[in-house]
Amino acid sequence: MSTRSALARQLGVVAGFDDPDASLEQYPTPPGLAAYLVHVADLRGDIDGRTVVDLGTGTGMLALGAALRSPERVVGVDLDWGPLRTARTNERRVAASADIEWAQGDATRPPLAVDDATVVMNPPFGAQRGNEHADRAFLETAADIAAVSYSLHNEGSKEFVESFAADNGGEVTDAFRAELDIDRQFDFHDRDRASIDAELFRIDWA
Repeated sequence: MSTRSALARQLGVVAGFDDPDASLEQYPTPPGLAAYLVHVADLRGDIDGRTVVDLGTGTGMLALGAALRSPERVVGVDLDWGPLRTARTNERRVAASADIEWAQGDATRPPLAVDDATVVMNPPFGAQRGNEHADRAFLETAADIAAVSYSLHNEGSKEFVESFAADNGGEVTDAFRAELDIDRQFDFHDRDRASIDAELFRIDWA
């Protein structure tokens, strides 16, 4: 198993969004944060030999991080064809040996037949007006298809995530603080870079 820092360096070549859509909250997951999530999942035995599904994969950062460990296969699902085309290019850049599939579709109703996956995701935080609680639909999908999930959420989400998991047969087993660095990419951004406090949760759905 490579170190977390080595994994972050490997993911440093992953390209972000060419034309990000604010309504879909298309923000890239930083390589260091993706490496942290995947490394924790791997240490917990949730990557090796497993089917890993990245819901809302975007340009593939989390999916590719998982593919650089030892999964049985990886599936990245996204609604937008543009980022998926970039994800395919990124796959060649990182030269992962695992079997990777890129599926175009709604991540909240994924075209998958699996019920024991490891789900990794950086879902929309619901920061845009009319998109509040967007992460709930992603958690609902995780509850349907996952044995375990790892997901990033806005700071202060612990009570909501724990309550949702309990109501849907799951249990939050781990919670970690995280930082999400976001570069200026939309007109409403007033700084070149912002650091957003976030939380990472591991949920056991089994």
